[in-house]
Amino acid sequence: MFKRDILFHLERWKDDTHRKPLILRGARQVGKTTVVNEFGKQFDNYLYLNLEKREAASLFELNVSLKDLMPLFFAHCGKIRNEGTILLFIDEIQNSAKAVALLRYFYEELPDIYVIAAGSLLENLIDVRVSFPVGRVQYMALRPCSFREFLGAVGEEPLLSVLDKPEITLAFHDRLMLLFNIYTLIGGMPEVVQLYAERRDILSLESTYETLLQGYRDDVEKYALGKQLPEVIRFILKEGWHKAGQIITLGGFAGSSYNAREVGEAFRLLEKAMLLELVYPTTATEVPATPEIKRMPKLVWLDTGLVNYAAQVQKEVLGAKDIMDAWRGMIAEQIVAQELLTLTDKVSQKRCFWVRNKSGSNAEVDYVWVQDSMVYPIEVKSGHNAHLRSLHSFMNHSNQTVAVRIWSQPYAVDEVKTADGKEFKLINLPFYLVGKLDSILRRFETTFDNA
Repeated sequence: MFKRDILFHLERWKDDTHRKPLILRGARQVGKTTVVNEFGKQFDNYLYLNLEKREAASLFELNVSLKDLMPLFFAHCGKIRNEGTILLFIDEIQNSAKAVALLRYFYEELPDIYVIAAGSLLENLIDVRVSFPVGRVQYMALRPCSFREFLGAVGEEPLLSVLDKPEITLAFHDRLMLLFNIYTLIGGMPEVVQLYAERRDILSLESTYETLLQGYRDDVEKYALGKQLPEVIRFILKEGWHKAGQIITLGGFAGSSYNAREVGEAFRLLEKAMLLELVYPTTATEVPATPEIKRMPKLVWLDTGLVNYAAQVQKEVLGAKDIMDAWRGMIAEQIVAQELLTLTDKVSQKRCFWVRNKSGSNAEVDYVWVQDSMVYPIEVKSGHNAHLRSLHSFMNHSNQTVAVRIWSQPYAVDEVKTADGKEFKLINLPFYLVGKLDSILRRFETTFDNA
């Protein structure tokens, strides 16, 4: 198994003296169990309880104290307790409401025990069927693999240090773009990445994609009750992949006869499962960049590899000389959104794009990124700087002096002036550096602070 970045976040959680039981959230098959099993190697005692198994779940039904339960956990796992640290991993915790309720008591009564909980359908139970102990647990999100993790998986670890120094990436540009194009094609689902790393055969990945997609479809009955809602969810999981990176309307989505209320409810459940996100626009150029949920959203799925396979555009993406040219640029917007989300492990992290709040205006910037109380516009577009009209419109209405353009060309920083006379720095960021956006912007902030 290749190393995941979230292990660093888990290690910080471990070292935190104010640590609480951790709820690890993420879509099905993003590697939650594998990651925690790997993390468990750092402890003197590692206990894995899968509550899909009747014996494990029944332990939480016993009328005994939490302290008295610990020896039973060891017995169930067939392990003898060693001196030192204990990590208890409760997987598929949604199968036991009592196990969920007990999380608060780990925090209060056994603070020395490290506890992580996860579940494949946990997202749809939070605040619905199971009451989580508010204020007594922490949350952390696990997403599909980033490009940085992909490099590690395919044996290109030395290039990670190159990404830390944007100015020197020019010498490695062609190689990095080739690798990023492969990553864009196959996506970041851990099983897919691992299989590609072993076989280097894209065609051999088809059965894995199909298994993943079928698993999501099979979960529909667990996502929703009733007759109409499961039907709408099935439709979205069949036809919605074709709308990746596009602004959509809920009513009549993808040519269906479903109304906005029905489609909206289905999307909300799929968002809880972290399979997709409806990315809403903001009209703000300064914080807070509040999403305007009454406007039409942009649809972004959890993984570009699944999008390529399900929408049947793999050949088009594979044959494109530039990611920008693939599928009318929609794959470029999808992969940038996916990489932006890997910059944080916050469950609450949402993406936004920008539109001008003026009647008749069609100015639209692909994404905005909020960092250190600043709103940065991000345009995914090639071509001459003067053609970035929407980006110029944003800058004219902002006190911001830095903007970002994502493209397939090498890293560069330009001095730009809008037609209205606004001067700003444009960071031209190759796709493979999107995962370094936060550190690159921080360098510019430091430069301005010292000026």
